[in-house]
Amino acid sequence: MTTIDTFRSSVSAASPPADVSPALQALWWLLKDDWGQAHKCVQGHEGEPDCDWVHAHLHRQEGDMANAGYWYRHAGRPVATCSLQEEWGLVATELLARK
Repeated sequence: MTTIDTFRSSVSAASPPADVSPALQALWWLLKDDWGQAHKCVQGHEGEPDCDWVHAHLHRQEGDMANAGYWYRHAGRPVATCSLQEEWGLVATELLARK
């Protein structure tokens, strides 16, 4: 299993680790400050709960709470109330634990 620290440090590479899901790829791109690439990763996998959850996080970060709420509902998740950084860590930790 990849740890959160290993995942965070992998951002020095040119691309995300090959063995991670599209949702984790999106989180990786977000950590690399490439919101557009992160959004592309999840947009191609709408209907997958993990991708919908990350999609919600992306729109929350963007400040589009109506759109974020839509994706939280599709993911079956409550709207996050913690900081964006905390949410990123919670989502990444859960998804990495299932990897």
